[in-house]
Amino acid sequence: MEKDNCELLFEYLRSILYDQQIHALDVKELDEPYQKLGKGLAFLQQAVEEMLAYTEDLSRGNLSGAYPSRDNFLCVNLKNLHANLNHLTWQAKQVANGDYSQHVSYLGEFSEAFNTMTAQLKERETQLKEEAQKVQKRAQVIEEYNDLLVEMTRRRKEWIVVVDAQNRDIVYCNKRKDEKRIDPEFCEKCRHRLSFRNDILNWQDSEQYKVWEAGDEEQGYYRITTFHIEWRGQNAYAHIVVDVTDEKQAANRLNSKAYMDPGTGIHNRLFFDEYMESVLEEGREVTLCYLDLDGLKYVNDHYGHNQGDNYIRSFVSLMKSSVRSTDIFARIGGDEFCVVIPEVEKETAEKKFAELLELFVAENKEEYPVSFSYGVVEIRRIGKRMTLEEIIKTADAQMYECKRRNKERHPRG
Repeated sequence: MEKDNCELLFEYLRSILYDQQIHALDVKELDEPYQKLGKGLAFLQQAVEEMLAYTEDLSRGNLSGAYPSRDNFLCVNLKNLHANLNHLTWQAKQVANGDYSQHVSYLGEFSEAFNTMTAQLKERETQLKEEAQKVQKRAQVIEEYNDLLVEMTRRRKEWIVVVDAQNRDIVYCNKRKDEKRIDPEFCEKCRHRLSFRNDILNWQDSEQYKVWEAGDEEQGYYRITTFHIEWRGQNAYAHIVVDVTDEKQAANRLNSKAYMDPGTGIHNRLFFDEYMESVLEEGREVTLCYLDLDGLKYVNDHYGHNQGDNYIRSFVSLMKSSVRSTDIFARIGGDEFCVVIPEVEKETAEKKFAELLELFVAENKEEYPVSFSYGVVEIRRIGKRMTLEEIIKTADAQMYECKRRNKERHPRG
C-alpha cells in the first residue's frame, strides 16, 4: 500500500510539473502519513494553474485578467511585473497626452529607452511649436504684405491692366474703384482711359515679355511692359503702363548744351540743381557725394592756370572712369563737384571714394601734390526730409573734416 501511495503522488507531481491532464488527487484515499503531502501537492497544482493563467494574460498584454491569490508564492515576481506594467501603461497614456515629464527608473535597459524616447518627444514638440510659431508669423507677415501691396498698387501712378487672352476683356485695372466688379462700360468712361487702349486689348505678340512705347508728343509718351500671366486660372496678359512724358522731355532738355560744363564736358550746376529738385520731389533714394579739389588755388598761383586746368581734367577723368552710367557727375563750382549715386549705401560710397582718393594720389606724376576731399550724405524716404541747401551743408561739413586729414597727409608749400 505504501508503494501505491508513493507512485500515485509521484505521478500526480509529474503531471503538475509537466502540465499533464490527470484526474484530481483524492487525498482521503491516501494513507494518513501521505495525506499532508497530498494536500501540499494539491495546493501546488492550484498555484501552478493560477500562475499559468496569469502568465498567459500578461504575455497577451491583458492587464485586467484574474489576479492570483495572495498566498500564491509562485506569482510574487509576476505581481510586481504586473504592477510595473500597469504603471507603465498609465505613464504611456500620459506621454500620449503630451506629458513628457514621465520618468521610468525601475525597468533596467527599458527605463533608459523609455526616458530617451520621452526626452526626444519633448524636444521634438518644442521644435514643432517653434516651427508653428514661425509659420504663423510668416503667414501674418505675408498677409500684411499682401494688404500693403494691394494698397500700394491702387495708389501707384502707373496703370496696371490685366486682359483675358481669350475674350479680350479687362479683368483687372488698378484704376478701378472696385476690382471685383468687372464693368466694361467703366473703362469707356474712366478719366484714366488710355488712347492706345485697343492696342492693349488686341495684344497678339508671341513674346512672353516685352517693353514697348506708345503715344505721341501731343498726347504724351508711355512705356508699357507686357508679359503673360495666369490670372485666376485663365491665360491673360499683364500690361504695366508708365507715363514717361516728363522723362522724355527732361531728357531732351538735359542733353542740351545749357546743361553741360564747357571746361570738363560733364554736367553743370544748372543740371545738378534741376536733377536734385526732381529727386527730392519724387522721394527717390540716393547717396550724394560732395567733392572739393584740394589745393587748386595753390597750383594756379605757383604753376599757372594751364597746370590748374590739367589738375581738374585728371580728376574728372578719374571720376568719369569710376562712376556708373546711372550715376550723375556734375561740376557745381570752380573746384567743387557732386556725384549722385542711386541705390548705394553711404558706407559703400565712402569706401569707394577713399579708394579713388588713394588711387588719385598714387598715380600723380606732377611736381605738386594732388588730392580731393569728400563728404557723403544719404537721402532716404524715411526720416527727416532735407532741402538741397541742407544736404549740401551737411556734406560740406563732412568734406572739411576730410580736407583737414588730407592736409596732414599731403602738405603743400
